[in-house]
Amino acid sequence: MEHTHPTVHSTSPSLTHPNPATAATRGPVLVIGVGLIGGSIGLALTREGLPVYLRDASPTAVALATSLGAGKADPGKLPLSEAASLAPMPPPNLVVVAAPPDVTAPLVIAALHEFPQACVLDVASVKSPIIAEVLREDLQAAQRYCSVHPMAGKEANGVAAASAELFVGKPWVVVAHSSTRAETVVAARNLGTDLGAFLVSMEVEEHDRAVALVSHVPQLVSSLLAGLLAQAPLSALELAGGGLRDTTRIAASDPRLWNVILAGNAQAVREVLQDFRAQLDRLLSGLDLDRECWFNPAVGAINQVMTAGNEGVARIPGKHGDAASKYGTVSVLIPDEPGFLGRLFAEIGDAGINIEDFRLEHSLGQAQGLATIYVVPASVEPLCEHLQRRGWSVANL
Repeated sequence: MEHTHPTVHSTSPSLTHPNPATAATRGPVLVIGVGLIGGSIGLALTREGLPVYLRDASPTAVALATSLGAGKADPGKLPLSEAASLAPMPPPNLVVVAAPPDVTAPLVIAALHEFPQACVLDVASVKSPIIAEVLREDLQAAQRYCSVHPMAGKEANGVAAASAELFVGKPWVVVAHSSTRAETVVAARNLGTDLGAFLVSMEVEEHDRAVALVSHVPQLVSSLLAGLLAQAPLSALELAGGGLRDTTRIAASDPRLWNVILAGNAQAVREVLQDFRAQLDRLLSGLDLDRECWFNPAVGAINQVMTAGNEGVARIPGKHGDAASKYGTVSVLIPDEPGFLGRLFAEIGDAGINIEDFRLEHSLGQAQGLATIYVVPASVEPLCEHLQRRGWSVANL
């Protein structure tokens, strides 16, 4: 049965949690692979009573996930001595494969055959090679298969870093293929909604090009920049501030996982890197000429790079996927001692002002930091006055 892809759709993210009486997802749910993503799905669904079962190549990961409350171990995969007293797992209505991309397709195919009544999803960050392999293997069974990509994660991997709130307010990309049944697409969308994400539908190639631009190449650029620091003199590193930390934060990600992800999306990543290299080459060739632009900063390669960067940043969606917003900032000196950050947030709340974003930078060699609070522009002056009256040292003044 051919499926017509739904249009791009978003839901308003909510901090309410799925409830078996109200959640659209039908259990039991089997999660295969209980790392960060699989464990987080399990935590979110079990918190309100949906039956979730867990499988993983690592018995230790399953044991940790069950102890955290992400679900129950699949008795069929436990040693006989442990499984003897347990009831067998009922046939799942939904199977979620949350394994690394290089083993995702075989696990999807196996799940389609093992559970002939279940819808099967994968959550891999690469789509083209996985979907192609599943379709080549069994086109008929693949009607019950849909690929999704939760655009959520952390630098830390593993189920120990899992969180039931991981997907709240994040994109949940549904990537159906041409033979996906409508009910399977509905199951994929329902799961994203129940996890608090907002829904986006994309074609396979469109998805892989998009994640190359907004996720995969940024990871490489961050890692390349951070790699320059490995042999940098300590005297230079002592000067590092928030800008360097912002641009290298994701360089702490797991190299083994990213090797698989990038290899699986090599063509799209290569195309974006070629565009990046072309811009870098223009900048390098223009740097010598830009010395002549010292008194005319409106021209030259540097200005072109900075202007294009301003335009690009302005296009990044703001909170909850809305249009980008421009915020005012209030900077406050804060002692590096227990309780002060909580007190600052409480007093901002007392003023009736919402914090749109927040950043904390530590002062080199001093037991204090600079807290930058992002608020709507109209709230900047009232917040400065409120905090100053409460005894805070406001750097704006």
